[in-house]
Amino acid sequence: MILRESVCGSVVLRGSRVAAGLVLLGALSVSGLAQGNRQQRPAGAAPADQPEEQSKPIPAETTAVSKHDWTAGGQTIHYTATAGNLLIRDDQDKPNGSIFYVAYTQDGVDAKTRPVTFFYNGGPGSATIWLHMGSVGPVRVVSASPEATGPAPFEIVPNQYSLLDKSDLVFIDAPLTGFSRAVGKGTAKDFAGTDQDIRAFEKFIVRYITANERWNSPKFLFGESYGTTRSAGLVSVLQNDGIEFNGVTLLSSILNYNRQSPGIDEESIGYFPTYAAIAFYHHKVKTSVSMAEWVQQARLFARGPYAEALRQGDTLPAAEFDAIAAKVAAFTGLSVEYVKESKLKIQSTRFRKELLRGDERTLGRYDARFEGWDADAAGEGPGYDPSDTGISGAYVGAFHDYIVKELKYPSQEQYYLSGPGISQNWDFKHRASGGGGGRGGGEQVRPDTAVDLADAIRKNPKLRVFSANGYFDLATPFFATEYDLNHMDLPAKLVGNVQFGYYPAGHMVYLNVDALRELKADMTKFYALAQQR
Repeated sequence: MILRESVCGSVVLRGSRVAAGLVLLGALSVSGLAQGNRQQRPAGAAPADQPEEQSKPIPAETTAVSKHDWTAGGQTIHYTATAGNLLIRDDQDKPNGSIFYVAYTQDGVDAKTRPVTFFYNGGPGSATIWLHMGSVGPVRVVSASPEATGPAPFEIVPNQYSLLDKSDLVFIDAPLTGFSRAVGKGTAKDFAGTDQDIRAFEKFIVRYITANERWNSPKFLFGESYGTTRSAGLVSVLQNDGIEFNGVTLLSSILNYNRQSPGIDEESIGYFPTYAAIAFYHHKVKTSVSMAEWVQQARLFARGPYAEALRQGDTLPAAEFDAIAAKVAAFTGLSVEYVKESKLKIQSTRFRKELLRGDERTLGRYDARFEGWDADAAGEGPGYDPSDTGISGAYVGAFHDYIVKELKYPSQEQYYLSGPGISQNWDFKHRASGGGGGRGGGEQVRPDTAVDLADAIRKNPKLRVFSANGYFDLATPFFATEYDLNHMDLPAKLVGNVQFGYYPAGHMVYLNVDALRELKADMTKFYALAQQR
């Protein structure tokens, strides 16, 4: 099916994937983000020097319903697509948010045995266009990844790797993104924060399963990027409401924002196996082993000799410094001279510029398979992210057409890829669930929602977690994810509840169709395991 770019009246998308404000993992600090005004006042009261804020219109809950067929592997599924909004309410039971979603549900099946999965992207403050149009929905955008896709016309095709044969799918736009809006006396402060965001999604899911009679269905969460931070906290909050989940899929994770504090040493260690994988992909290393074996060797070096050398700092003996520099260069494809000049510490932004400097190319941050051209070949870092610019136009243009022509959902509202000002004013404070072992629960200045996830697993020993990771992801490196998920202080009998998958792709694993095929196969096994009694 060939679709041409269309503005579709007032259905306008703003910004880019970069504008979605994904917060970096590892050594990149969130302290520079504006935290907003956290002063508290009685509910509904206005500051003394300001008039009472006017209420925004409260829309009705409406839907656009269409019928479709999906066929793959000799199986045909008749399904209903529902694009609509549901209202969520504040602590005074007043509507303060209208949340947009698109649901794909199989026709003629028993809801008791049919799973339902809730999907969302991250940011914080990103709409869910990326997962919706690229991952395991019934259709997907065709891109030229890892080359730049180019201008319209764009193509949407049936997605043979959809998860529709295993679950109903509900794609949710976070508050103030997409078509989701604050309503009534709701404001950005009600939603722009770790716990505020979790509460909003909690209320939406409760409203959805109530309105659609899905309380007794098997339930799953699927979050990407900051959506994994959300998922880990959300599954615990929902469980405390008496809503137990079968499984949680974490795609390209960032769970713990507190590991930035050690500084650049932590970043260098956390990203090291990713550097090795990227260098392997771009043929900048000499080895006869497979990439998986090469990455494993990099893991062992990073957590052993490399970490020990960095801990010694200026006291590292010269001979050891030279030996470690040679090993770092061999794994990363960088020159020994550059590694020495960097004092053994490799920053991800510099790596993106340095690895292909001799070819005058730069690497993508979301996906280092993508290569870009910079105006300044001698510069210190890339001028842009080719893995963002290479696909954003295709997703935006195709979504414009699809939402109106296929889902029959015209709107008088703008569709925001990222909520205006959300990421810049995000409140990262978090009250974690449970004891959390050495990492602790309670009030956190920056969220570590792996603590919440661990608490949920301990209380619901049937809960399964699948961590999906791209080898070439320089936004949320897999080695840091492994650390967080392997340090949840779980009982030995529950450690196996967490499983990992690795794919030859970046942050958006599904941009590589071969990786998407592998992901679907792993998800099929995961869903079967998570529904065992």
